[in-house]
Amino acid sequence: MKRRTARWEGAGNREGREGSADGTASEEVRKGGQEPCWERRLRRGDLAAVAETRAGLRRFLEHWGAPGRAETAELLTSELVTNALLHTDGGAVVSAVLTGGPAALAKGRLRVEVRDLCARRPALRASAAAPDPGNPGGGTADVSGTATSGRGLLLVDSLADCWGVRAHGVGKAVWFELDAEDR
Repeated sequence: MKRRTARWEGAGNREGREGSADGTASEEVRKGGQEPCWERRLRRGDLAAVAETRAGLRRFLEHWGAPGRAETAELLTSELVTNALLHTDGGAVVSAVLTGGPAALAKGRLRVEVRDLCARRPALRASAAAPDPGNPGGGTADVSGTATSGRGLLLVDSLADCWGVRAHGVGKAVWFELDAEDR
């Protein structure tokens, strides 16, 4: 059975890599002596960057995971990036890191984070009024069958191995993790 968890993490600076989220679009890949990682900075409201982000992540994950896992990562990343660009006042930084030592590029665990400058936490929407594990004390917003949006975090919740939200600086990071193999 697939393990899924969602959680809110307190303030923290993950490995000192926080950066300005409102600069120009740029992309960086590191595969040297450290964990392979990919990062892209996105400008506020630049929805064209969503497709470019998917393409960059696709290149980074070219040899990673079981069939379909990289596509799942692309979908979930696309949802989080779109949310950040539509529902916040600044840009965003998306990063992907593969852990697992020398085999990380093929079989490592993937962690994707989308950081923005808005401290407001996203709400998991559900058609049933189930509590949102990523929003303790908060509720859920109902998504009717005719709604045209509001299902991004539902996809993350149902497809990611785990996900959550953590505070950073003046904003937050929404993240998810996927194992290379579907469990």
